Amino acid sequence: MSLNGPIPNGSAHAPIQVPSTQTVIGINFGNSFASIAVLTKVRARGSAECIANEDGERQIACAISFHGEETYIGNEAKPQLVKNSANTIIGFRNLLGKKFSELPKDRPTSSAPVIQHPELPDTPAYKVQVLVPAPSPLSPAASALTTRANTPAASQVATPRSEPIPAERVLTPADVTTLFLRSLLQSAEAFLGKRVDGAVLTAPGWFTPTQLGALQEAAEAAGIRVLQILEDAGAAALCAAANASATATTPQSALVVDLGASSLVLSLLAVRQGLFHHLAPSSYHDDLGGDVIDDRLLKFFAKDFTKKMSVPLKVAPASEIPDLRAEARLRLALLHTKRTIAASVGSVGGSAATCAVESLKDGLDYTGSINRLRFDLEAAPIYRGVVARASELLQTAGLDWINVDEVVYAGGSACLPGLDAALTVHLREDVITPFATGTVAGGGIGDPTTVLARGATLQARLMADINGADEQVRKAFQRGSEMAGVKATARTIGVLFPEAPKEGAGGLGGQWIGGIQTETAVPVRRTYALNVNLGGPAEAGEWTVGLEVWEVKEGIKIEKIKPTKQDEGYEPGSDEEEEEEIEVREKTIEKETLLGSLAVRARLAWKQGQNWQTSIVVQFLIGQDGKLEVSAYETGKDPTNMGRKRLGRCITLVIGLT
Repeated sequence: MSLNGPIPNGSAHAPIQVPSTQTVIGINFGNSFASIAVLTKVRARGSAECIANEDGERQIACAISFHGEETYIGNEAKPQLVKNSANTIIGFRNLLGKKFSELPKDRPTSSAPVIQHPELPDTPAYKVQVLVPAPSPLSPAASALTTRANTPAASQVATPRSEPIPAERVLTPADVTTLFLRSLLQSAEAFLGKRVDGAVLTAPGWFTPTQLGALQEAAEAAGIRVLQILEDAGAAALCAAANASATATTPQSALVVDLGASSLVLSLLAVRQGLFHHLAPSSYHDDLGGDVIDDRLLKFFAKDFTKKMSVPLKVAPASEIPDLRAEARLRLALLHTKRTIAASVGSVGGSAATCAVESLKDGLDYTGSINRLRFDLEAAPIYRGVVARASELLQTAGLDWINVDEVVYAGGSACLPGLDAALTVHLREDVITPFATGTVAGGGIGDPTTVLARGATLQARLMADINGADEQVRKAFQRGSEMAGVKATARTIGVLFPEAPKEGAGGLGGQWIGGIQTETAVPVRRTYALNVNLGGPAEAGEWTVGLEVWEVKEGIKIEKIKPTKQDEGYEPGSDEEEEEEIEVREKTIEKETLLGSLAVRARLAWKQGQNWQTSIVVQFLIGQDGKLEVSAYETGKDPTNMGRKRLGRCITLVIGLT
């Protein structure tokens, strides 16, 4: 058997063209904690998951501490707040892009104080004490050049290196942010085993353009190619929409509750076929957050410690150094306590969470516990504050609690089940929440601590996909783009099939089909296939289907119903206290403006039972200029007749947009 030439073992050239896929990540950069998410199941266009850093932490504390020659970043820097607080920096994200004169001067701090930069005017900075290596000794050759004639020659033995010397280091918030983001990038690349090509970062909606610019510059200085800076509410909504079922295409209003450690941010979004926009400006409140809950818990456990040990302990605020250190130790222990309470979904009073601290004060160890009921009592003022601020946001948008279809939680303090219980009282029973769907427990897809990072990762995948798109598409995603602002419909638009008044018609005089919901971004197109009952036989072999195009006004009908007594043995006129009336809310619609009418001739009807029926298609199309085009045509049983518009009618109108 002969061979025609040698057979190569292999080739460095791929036999097929291998598509290049960019490696992208999402970073949730909060003021207290951060997280990193990467894509999983890329081929199946799957989901995103948060990853752990080298210390096994998925929630990475936004803290940097300097101790001698060592620099601690993340969760390992938090314990330094006990005895090295002057050299530990926290809360630096919110200072990005701000002037020193804009910062409040009376706010207490448990970390390195913010000072005026000694060289840069009106710039905040941190001053920390570090140890730097001593200057390197001169080499023998350099020493020989400086030796005079009457001076003994230098020794050929290298001078031993002296000890590190103390020094002061001044860092701006941008410098600290760069150090922290660089560590996140290194953790992501260590997990993936390859270089990260780009990332999407999250930022609060209240960040000014100056703050967003400072964040982008700090990220780029850390070696991160910033694909986009995404608003927190957008990241949360994107993640929630990606996890929703494929059939969840009905228009919805989503309330995003972002309760972090230092602030509360509420956003109200209109969700229309995967498009999101604000129904009202997001509300930012720095007087509500997880730190306020911590302050109340600190006082609870400090009182318990004093009761058990007969040692006074004053916290929140503390003034003496032993109390300050005890407060720092308690705050670290409260992280475990709150996580235990957050995991007790469905258990109101039975489960208890411990708070254990070694050498809390005067060398005394402390172990306390708190159950879910007591915890919710301590956090009740914060829960009520969140509900009150959410009510204000809904009033600003001209909406009611009954208009909320979904609640999305973000932030570590939003994991507490008591918060969901406080909000659920005001919501409809069919409202979707992560606690109602059971997606919070066990780090599920509704976990508030990971939702922002995963939403940013999904956006990063989109940004990578459009990398090869034309320039206009790429510019649409840039910060400050004109395309970021949208126009939306001011009223709900639909068609009404007039019919004789009858009970259950809703007072509209016919059967109402909503076409385009209010607050739907334009341009938009909606198409509906409808089955129409034509009744008995028609004259001349055809029927005429008439329909009216209306703008309707949506409202809320409030009724007070007195509860009925259904207990056995109840007799009217008993001495029992009269129960309060229950307030029942119901959505209503009223005809407001008749935009036009259409008449469609039905020639493809079929008989079913004693009646004839047909199928028609109604299409709504609104352009960027506010022009509305409504068309209706018959298709019959055959869906391939979708294009037979010669049997239909079309009208063009102009509507108002917001």
